[in-house]
Amino acid sequence: MAIAGQSALEELTQIIPATMQAAVYRGVNDVRIETVPVPKIGHGEILVRVHTCGICGTDLKKIATGSHSAPRIFGHETSGMVAAVGEGVEDFKPGDRVVVFHHIPCGECYYCRHKTFAQCETYKKVGCTAGFEPSGGGFAEYVRVMDWIVRAGTVRIPDAVSYEQACFLEPVNTCLKGIERLAVEPGETVLVIGQGPIGIILGALAKRAGATVITSDLHAQRLKISKELLSVSTIEASSYDVVSEMRKATEGRGGDAAILAVGGNSLIKTAMDAVRPGGRVMLFAQTVRGEAAIDPAAVCVDEKTLLGSYSASVELQDESVRFVMEREMDLERLISHRFSLGNGLEGLELAVHPQPDSMKIVIQPGLSWNEL
Repeated sequence: MAIAGQSALEELTQIIPATMQAAVYRGVNDVRIETVPVPKIGHGEILVRVHTCGICGTDLKKIATGSHSAPRIFGHETSGMVAAVGEGVEDFKPGDRVVVFHHIPCGECYYCRHKTFAQCETYKKVGCTAGFEPSGGGFAEYVRVMDWIVRAGTVRIPDAVSYEQACFLEPVNTCLKGIERLAVEPGETVLVIGQGPIGIILGALAKRAGATVITSDLHAQRLKISKELLSVSTIEASSYDVVSEMRKATEGRGGDAAILAVGGNSLIKTAMDAVRPGGRVMLFAQTVRGEAAIDPAAVCVDEKTLLGSYSASVELQDESVRFVMEREMDLERLISHRFSLGNGLEGLELAVHPQPDSMKIVIQPGLSWNEL
């Protein structure tokens, strides 16, 4: 990978404009490319010039449901270059290449003591903003990183690692948390339903934990990518019955565990039926509140366990950094579409209506930087 020369670096970090472009959420399904002020930073804070920001399903949910007040600038899978540092910042300097988390817990409250970090009130406070209410801010040219995120949630990117690879740090952490919570053991058979980029990462981490992984999806194109990246067996759900195929692969028992990596509740029953008595089912993508039908006897009589996992764990930050920065998985291969910030609305639209061949979609305000 080639990094920009000194003159280009100086341009990126020393000439900070008064205004910038950003994708601004103005209401339900209403996002506009606007010119907004570059955020000011305070004591202990840094300003990051955004290179790449992945589009996450939670961003899309917030835009579609109006769950958050407007205006806001979303985007939280953010990598870029430090453009300025506030008074008191000693660990970072302009020109440092970084990736930032947007949530970091307090470490002291009831939920932190019980290691349920995503329920911590400090964790729920977003610590990055490109303006307006703190909401991540990665869909903009610059993002302000607040002091507690600078201290505990900002990670340097090694020279040999691209911004694209690095932007997967937060989603990898969330997946690693799910695998840890599911307690995957060597020799188990794990079904991963849904082979978008998150499903593929979950499959890779389950395999890393020693499991035999089987993946399923409606789309042959996604299963082809899954098979190439993971070297696993696949089930094309549009042509085969997932439950029957899982039982065939496990001497009639069903899998030891299943992970539901696709939104909606209709596949919960499939996941429950696909695991053996005493098996576990992880709901990973069920982030919209509502009701779902389950068979209570599957939990009681068949002793199946239904689990959930949401967001990242600060305890897994170091391990997720190693996984991403040491390139245990070539995560860049999951990126199917790259959009400049000016064309960011097209990227959001594609993410809302994914195609069989679309995987991870990223917005790149730094698309023109001199980096290969």
